[in-house]
Amino acid sequence: MTRWMGTVLWLLTLVAGSAAADTLATVKQRGTLVCGVKDSLPPFGYVDAKTRQIVGYDIDICKAIADRLGVRMELKPVTSAARIPQLKEGNVDLVAATMTKTPERANEIDFSHSYFFTGQKFLVKKGAVRSLKDMAGKKIGTAKGSTSEQNAKKAIPDATILSFDDYPQAFLALNQGKVVAVTTDEAILAGIRAKAPKPEAYEILDERISDEPYGLGLRKGDAALLAEVNKTLLELERNGEAKRLFEKWFGPQSAAPLKRTFTITADK
Repeated sequence: MTRWMGTVLWLLTLVAGSAAADTLATVKQRGTLVCGVKDSLPPFGYVDAKTRQIVGYDIDICKAIADRLGVRMELKPVTSAARIPQLKEGNVDLVAATMTKTPERANEIDFSHSYFFTGQKFLVKKGAVRSLKDMAGKKIGTAKGSTSEQNAKKAIPDATILSFDDYPQAFLALNQGKVVAVTTDEAILAGIRAKAPKPEAYEILDERISDEPYGLGLRKGDAALLAEVNKTLLELERNGEAKRLFEKWFGPQSAAPLKRTFTITADK
């Protein structure tokens, strides 16, 4: 490498770092926090049939952060595969889209404190599958760019994992008999089942093959915005708002009831 090339690379790195560090200032100057969210994945993010607006648990988390910053919230739909590229390219300021915190992803982006915990399971037609062994040699659907792909391959190496653009497509494949199961995080599966025309025709197997802590994704080195995001999450837990939001979207009166088994705390 020549000295000239080394200087260029150093300048590019410096510019990239400065851009990340300035995101908070940019957000406040712009007056808008742009959040990358899911728009077809209830109850985390989906289009409300009445209002035609994107609503959900992740959207409420983003709204709380925008309120703390004193800016408006703008939503941009992202897929699992596009979450990190959209963030790194600067199209969104942060990602709130059911993203599991992994060491591999942490090499590319920064994560907030964990704000949701779930685990990977399997959604099947009732009575069709009883255990992981029943899926050996069969086809299983999931979403591209998700941790579910690799987890399923490890748990059932003899199965064929088919990756779709999103989970609604994978669920359609289940309906059509193209796959015997859809696998992803239990909270997502519960939402898919709840929105099905006949929820009672499906069940989620008890077997759990992973733990999935969700984090909000930010660009590498975006320390100022990350600090504000983490402060917001901890404050939501302290004042009881985090529990209220969970009950709103996952509590007994929701379409996809789950028990809250976690507390938002500062990561060690």
